[in-house]
Amino acid sequence: MKCFKFIALALMSLLITLASVEAAGECGRMPIGQAAASLSPCLAATKNPRGKVPPVCCAKVGALIRTNPRCLCAVMLSPLAKKAGINPGVAIAVPKRCNIRNRPAGKRCGRYVVP
Repeated sequence: MKCFKFIALALMSLLITLASVEAAGECGRMPIGQAAASLSPCLAATKNPRGKVPPVCCAKVGALIRTNPRCLCAVMLSPLAKKAGINPGVAIAVPKRCNIRNRPAGKRCGRYVVP
């Protein structure tokens, strides 16, 4: 019985540690995959620099910039984005194409600069 309690305590400690490590990410407590999924309406706009950006995409990007602008950069440069065929050079311009005024213009996102 003592062994069971020790194992349960050890597992709870591990889970708490893992949760705190996840919370330290670029997107805070939201897993990067969830942040990327929330931006799915932007997928076509991240592949075509001349394509129309849907209003729902602009709303999602604007909300993410207001709450956690570093998360947007992390999503654009993530392996998940690469697998989805997102062009970071095109994706970085989506906030400008949405006419978001308080975007982090001039800030670096990897090797890209936010226009």
